[in-house]
Amino acid sequence: LGTRLFVAARIPKFSPSLLLGQDRKVSCQVYHTRRVSHGHHPMSSVLRAGRTLLPACAAAGAAYGYLHNTESALFGTVQADAATPAVGLNPNDWTDLKLIDKKKLTHNTFALRYELPGGARANLPVASCLLTKTMMQSPGDDQAKPVIRPYTPVSPPDSQGYIDFVIKTYPDGKMSKHIGQMKVGEVLAFKGPIPKYPYTPNCKKHIGMISGGTGITPMLQVADRILSDPADKTKVSLIFANVSESDILCKDKIDALAAKHPDQFKVYYVVDKAKWGGIFWKGGTGYVNREMVAAHMPPPSEKDSLIMVCGPPGMMNAISGDKAKDKSQGELTGLLKAMGYTPDQVYKF
Repeated sequence: LGTRLFVAARIPKFSPSLLLGQDRKVSCQVYHTRRVSHGHHPMSSVLRAGRTLLPACAAAGAAYGYLHNTESALFGTVQADAATPAVGLNPNDWTDLKLIDKKKLTHNTFALRYELPGGARANLPVASCLLTKTMMQSPGDDQAKPVIRPYTPVSPPDSQGYIDFVIKTYPDGKMSKHIGQMKVGEVLAFKGPIPKYPYTPNCKKHIGMISGGTGITPMLQVADRILSDPADKTKVSLIFANVSESDILCKDKIDALAAKHPDQFKVYYVVDKAKWGGIFWKGGTGYVNREMVAAHMPPPSEKDSLIMVCGPPGMMNAISGDKAKDKSQGELTGLLKAMGYTPDQVYKF
């Protein structure tokens, strides 16, 4: 009576050494939050105040460490289902996903794999994130209340049967601490995907990206999509700022993209203070400032261009202004406005 035969998807296991950069084929360094600011701009004090905070877009992506079309290098080979799999996520409802693998990468960072039942595909648009939810009763509360936080997956958008995250726990982070304490077999509620910037090929001639710390996650989603499509001629320029060289997330991946696409993808690293007095450091030091933006981003006169910004709140306020409370783009302020960019030339994650 119409029996159907399926080939079960084999869900590979994590390889933490790859995520930590111990295998030079694919590596991703785990990081601390950094402050990013811009030299002697009047708002530099705001950056210092916000140096350890993450905006929603940054928290949404505790890390984005996959290489496009090299999923097997990170997680092993995944065998596709013989039939078209269902979609395992729902943007309008919460879905409980079981934690099936967990690895400790550092003292406060974990690689986690959640199962998409029935070999379903994630089908994540670029760029997008997922919401997580748990019930939590805080001191003084009469009853448990929902805690909801966004995170960006590190697995490919079309991953089948699983979805991966690399999440750093924070002392005051309710959700990150909860996830860090989860045990294999426990479930967490997810909703999404939640679309961010709806990228389409060749929609801009030049995209500049100013990123701090975990704000690299949506930037890599977009850059990966552009550089994986030979028909997409969009140029990408990235300023990526961190506390130190060892804090640069996915530096090997970024460098590999720059080496493979030298005429299309440029990167400029900035650290608070370079080691060894900076004698071996080829990037910038201190704050992301006007000179760096002028040298490495498309100018405001280049109308068919876009500057994407994502990082800690202090950086957002100083570079572009943060998003509005309702999560809309809000007013353009800060360095980019002072340099002559218009609101339609800036996108805030």
